[in-house]
Order: sequence, then structure tokens, then C-alpha cells
Amino acid sequence: MSKRIGYIDAMRGFTMILVVYSHICGFCLGDRNIAFNDVLFLFRLPCFFFISGWLFQGTWGRMGQGTVGSIIKHKFRVQIVPTLIFLFFLSPPPAYFHQFGAFKGGYWFTFALFYFFVIYMLMSLPFRHRQGRRSDIVMLLLTLAISMSAYWYDINYHRLTLTCSESPVFQYVTALLGFLSYVVWRYYLFFFLGTLARKYFSHFLKIASNVKLMAIVVICFFAISQIPRSDIFLREYFKFSIGGILGMTMIFALFRYLYKSRFFSPLTSYLSPLVFVGTRTLDIYLLHYFFLPEFLRPHATQLLTTIPPQLLPIVVLLVALLVVVLCLVTSNLLRLSPFLARYLFWAM
Repeated sequence: MSKRIGYIDAMRGFTMILVVYSHICGFCLGDRNIAFNDVLFLFRLPCFFFISGWLFQGTWGRMGQGTVGSIIKHKFRVQIVPTLIFLFFLSPPPAYFHQFGAFKGGYWFTFALFYFFVIYMLMSLPFRHRQGRRSDIVMLLLTLAISMSAYWYDINYHRLTLTCSESPVFQYVTALLGFLSYVVWRYYLFFFLGTLARKYFSHFLKIASNVKLMAIVVICFFAISQIPRSDIFLREYFKFSIGGILGMTMIFALFRYLYKSRFFSPLTSYLSPLVFVGTRTLDIYLLHYFFLPEFLRPHATQLLTTIPPQLLPIVVLLVALLVVVLCLVTSNLLRLSPFLARYLFWAM
């Protein structure tokens, strides 16, 4: 078993809290862009996929081609099987059988991550015996092609549907792409960059440790976050990709600094609640949909006019933390049963 790294788990815990925060804004208050969530959106999921790629590279780098099948089998058990179980309880039959489109009833992340593991291994196999910067450049170009095409497909989906909806071939292709959650493959860029950051960690660390450079990164990130939405594809993809890259680098540098600082180190120590949340991200992700206060939705307009805008992020954060606590308590109770711990969270 590989040694856990405090600031990586703390970063995962922080990002998981932001996921719950976002879902409260969107599912419970009916507006994804309130309480600075439109800014947090730029780096929240890029951070998650970056960390996933970073961690996977550590595993993949130690393994050979013969282990591809066993890795796929293990990842399917750990990610897909528990997700299918929780989705069953969240959306029982017959609705259950209609939840396997692009967003999987809300559980698209674990499916997408599973696909990313498979894509990365398939891309890597031709270069297993010819590792080097040239192979990394080729893989990066393929990654950009995947990410950009998925982003283009996402923003043009409704237009394509209007023009090609009567074509049986189009219907079959869209159904297949929906099952594969192709629209979220745009996030594969950040997963792959996570693998590169792990592979060239000393170089990446020099960037993340440069205070002046990080100051520029922060300024550029917030400047990009203020770019208004448009119908221009390259402009939107620039905001998505560059904003995500700057954001995840900024957050990584922050938690690395907290880890190294004596004053802030309790936030990333092994006893930190934030680190504990980071070690239970799968549990929280699978459980949090059951605890979202969706009963607030009918009262969302009244709440948003009553709560001062300056206090709204604090209120949403407190509700998110309450949901996370409920998830952790439920997780611990379920884990008391070895059977449930194994098949719900794959805890060995």
C-alpha cells in the first residue's frame, strides 16, 4: 500500500466539500452561479481529476502491461459496482433503467473516472517501452483532441439534435456517447495533466513553489473567471481549459504550502478533519445525494432574497459541511458491517 500524503488528501477533502457546496447551489437553491459557485466551478472538478491522474500515475508507473486487465477489474469493482448500488437506491426501478445517459443520475463522476483510467492505459501501452518527452507530447495532443471534441459536442448537442434527430445512425451514436458520458471527457485533460505532474514532479514542484509565479497564476485565474459567457467555441474552451489548469495549480500550491508551513500544518496533518474527508471522498460522493436539502428548492427565491449576498456563501458552506458530516456518520455506521463495507465502499 502506498503511503498517503497529507496535503493531497486535504486537497481532495477540500474539493469534495466544494462538490457538495455546488450541488446545494444547483439542486437545492436552483442556481449554479450563486455564492461564487461560478468561480469555484472553474477549478473544482479539474482539481479532482488532476489528483486522480496524479495518484494513478504512481500506480501505473510501477506496473507492467500484463496488469491492465487486473487494474480494469479492480477499478470496476471499486468505482462502478458501488455506484450502481447507490444509484439503485437513489432512483429505484423503473426509473433506474433510464439513468445511464451522460450524467448517470448525478453519479457520472465515477463512471467518467473509470473511462479515464481505461483511456490512459490504452494511450500509454504503445509507449510503455519508449517512455520520454516525445511520447508525452503525442499523448498530450491526443488528450487535447479528446477534450476539445467532447467540449464541442457538449455545447453543440442541442443544435445537432435539432438537425439530425430523425437519423437512426445519429440516435444510435448519441445513445452510445451518452452511455460513455462523452460530454464530460473534456475533463480528461486535467486527469492527463495530473499524470504528467506526477511523472515530472520535481519540475512541477518548482513551478508550484515559485511565489512570484503563483501570484501571476492567481491574478490570471481570477481575470479568466470574469470572462463573460459567449457562443464562441475557442473562447469558451480557453476559459474552461486554461482556467482549470491555473485553478488546479493554484490549489495544489496552496495545500503544498499549508503542508510545509508549521503554522498551518495541522490542516494537512494525518489527524486533520480535512484529511479525513479526503480519505472518504468516495463515501461522501455516493451518499451526499441522499442528504441534500432539496426541500429548500420551493423556497429558494425567498431564501435568496432574504439572505444577504455577502452571507450566502457562508450559509451554503455551513449546509455543505452539515451534509458532509451526515455522510461521514452514515459511512461509519455502514462500515461497521464487513459485508456492507466491502460492497458499498470496497473497504478491504
